[in-house]
Amino acid sequence: MSTPDIAAKVAFLSRPAAYPEAPRSVERVETHMSWVFLTDRYAYKLKKPVRYDSLDFSSLELRRLDCEEEVRLNRRLARDVYLGTLALTLAPGGTLELNGAGEPLDWLVHMRRLPADRMLDELIRRGEIEEATVCPAAQRLAEFYAGAEAVELAPDSYRKRLAEGVQGDLHELCRPEFGLRAEQVTRLAEAQLAFVERHSALFDQRVLQGRIVEGHGDLRPEHICLTPEPAIIDCLEFSRELRIVDPADELAFLALECERLGQPVVGRWFLETYSRVTGDEPPRALMQFHRTYRALRRARIAAWHLQDPSVRDHEKWRERARCYVELARPVAT
Repeated sequence: MSTPDIAAKVAFLSRPAAYPEAPRSVERVETHMSWVFLTDRYAYKLKKPVRYDSLDFSSLELRRLDCEEEVRLNRRLARDVYLGTLALTLAPGGTLELNGAGEPLDWLVHMRRLPADRMLDELIRRGEIEEATVCPAAQRLAEFYAGAEAVELAPDSYRKRLAEGVQGDLHELCRPEFGLRAEQVTRLAEAQLAFVERHSALFDQRVLQGRIVEGHGDLRPEHICLTPEPAIIDCLEFSRELRIVDPADELAFLALECERLGQPVVGRWFLETYSRVTGDEPPRALMQFHRTYRALRRARIAAWHLQDPSVRDHEKWRERARCYVELARPVAT
């Protein structure tokens, strides 16, 4: 009897009969790293057996560990959303079961489904955003940062990591196949690198003040749910290094994304709440540096989609990369 392959697992999990709650239907969403199966009340995430430079899901054990880490880390900002992990098992007759008694063939993250119409990006698109609606999530995030332990890090290592990130983005974004304006990207990156060099004391001070923490890693509007009990989901669970950030960096990233969607004021609300709760008021120049840093990084990620043979809408991602480059602003050195 052959072991079910990934296609068989996806097909099984796409059927309502696979789930104990007997949903009316199952909606399937595919990402680069996983499949998410949405039922009436729950979400189930299955990791793809892939390996990239920054992650490795190639074995069953690695996928199990990552599922457990995703639940642990995301409970920090979404207490009641992440319910646990479930095994996809093989019954004696050779059929698949969800959390059965048979041999585990794969693992899933089990989540409570959040209302799509209460996600921050959707509310921004509908023009239904108000400061009072945002405040509970901003407060939750600020309290998280206030309670986070400082990460021990050498100041020069922190600056080196930032500079290497800018240099990597410059190298990738100037590739001719991406169709971006190389002179524009070069001007932005050179200003970033000059800022790190000339204002080294500013970055060192952030480290020495204990501002560098293990944060979320991917703080975007689509990951923030504005229900009465707000939830901030989908942190970057697979890389601790990418979660080691200055809250100023994450808040600048969130502000960038809110501006891209047409509501830059939302980023200001989050920053003001953070400063009020923590007493930390990051300098404007630092916020501008991180905003541009994140814009170039998002442009690079968008451009990478053009190399993925499974991606068909290349013009969408080419335009997204251009958009981020246009949103990046040269930081004053």
